[in-house]
Amino acid sequence: MKQLENRYEFVMLFDVENGNPNGDPDAGNMPRVDAETGHGIVTDVCLKRKIRNYVDSVYEGQATYNILIKTDKSLNRKFTEAYEACGLKTKEKGKNASSVSAAREYICKNYYDVRAFGAVMSTGDDPCGIVRGPIQINFARSLDPVLPQEITITRQAVTKESDMEKKETEMGKKTFIPYGLYRAEGYVSALLAQKTNFTEEDLEILWNSIINMFEIDHSAARGKLCMRKLIVFKHASLLGNAPSHILFDKIIVEKKADVEVARKFSDYTVTIEEMPEGVEIIEKL
Repeated sequence: MKQLENRYEFVMLFDVENGNPNGDPDAGNMPRVDAETGHGIVTDVCLKRKIRNYVDSVYEGQATYNILIKTDKSLNRKFTEAYEACGLKTKEKGKNASSVSAAREYICKNYYDVRAFGAVMSTGDDPCGIVRGPIQINFARSLDPVLPQEITITRQAVTKESDMEKKETEMGKKTFIPYGLYRAEGYVSALLAQKTNFTEEDLEILWNSIINMFEIDHSAARGKLCMRKLIVFKHASLLGNAPSHILFDKIIVEKKADVEVARKFSDYTVTIEEMPEGVEIIEKL
């Protein structure tokens, strides 16, 4: 397994057609929007969930690609299992620093999402400390304002037996936006990757996960979600050769002049400006 020796940043462009990319529980699960601008939002938590789900589906059962943040067991149970796997004394409430360190190392080795995103694991009888992850992802934001809509739908199946004689259908709601192109930006710290043992092989899995994460997540609620572009900046050094914001600004996405309301990806143009010295551009998609 090869350690990361280069810093990376990346830009994701994805779109949704007649779907809800990220519902807001505080707003009746309507698509998330910036209240001031009307631009659509997809949270970092949502995007990392999809990456976790992809890795979990493709590498299920492989020891070093487990996923910590999932619904199979409580976190505290998993922390105790780490102590037990390492032969450590349990129920010490973190008083033995060497045990916490050993358990943390075990978690990093066996759970992909902890190696990648980090985790706060300081709860329960057998805490495993805190891990700062090398991968960080910003909120995704739509290039243009979106128009969340709610339509009424009917279902030809009644839920309650007592209602069978009164009606033949049930009414419901479906929330969606007609179209939105979203942009998200992310970071890969080689320095932190070496501390969590996030390797070059793990990085390739990350790129594959981003490219394919919508392909295993289709649903009627989410509509047509497509990853359109994954553009990666590879630095020539461990700490980087240019500030991330300068690199992000070199990816210019604009709506075409003759398009009033965008309804497809081809309504936009993507321009990549020349990179600073020491930074390589890689178009993964």
